[in-house]
Amino acid sequence: MIPRRIVLSLVAGLASTLLLGACGSSNSAGSDSAATAAPAASAPTATAPAASTPAAGATTTAYTVTAKAVDGVGTVVTDPNGMTLYRYDKDESNPSKWTCSGACVKTWIPVIVPESVQTSGVEKSLLGTVHRDGQPQLTLGGWPLYRYVGDTAAGQANGQGKDGEWFAVAPSGQKSAATG
Repeated sequence: MIPRRIVLSLVAGLASTLLLGACGSSNSAGSDSAATAAPAASAPTATAPAASTPAAGATTTAYTVTAKAVDGVGTVVTDPNGMTLYRYDKDESNPSKWTCSGACVKTWIPVIVPESVQTSGVEKSLLGTVHRDGQPQLTLGGWPLYRYVGDTAAGQANGQGKDGEWFAVAPSGQKSAATG
């Protein structure tokens, strides 16, 4: 039989350990949240793919959108990797509202951005964000922006005209009139 004094010492030690663990620091590196430009209406909740969001603990750097000439679609907006950005005709621009959710976001990846967005050849005043599950999805001219999984290299626009509803976005926020 274990003496009562040893049992009480073990219980006290365990309780102290648990209490100290519960009182630990609540600061967590990587709980950095991005601010949004302006509140906007949002559609039903959907989960954006992890690849489109900044990694927890990652340094927030500026996201740059650039106007570039892309074969078959003319001058369109691209992401920092030169990938063509798209808009969806079922979304709304005023107020900004996204409707692509569920299986849709596996093909059309919402462009989730950090706090700072830079431009090159795109009027900065046309940029904004719309809330998507507490994260800022980039908008241009009010239209939520997406990347297409079928574009595997910079300068492609394989999503142009898909289903008659998806179009590369021009620097003005309008859909590209050219067909790819």
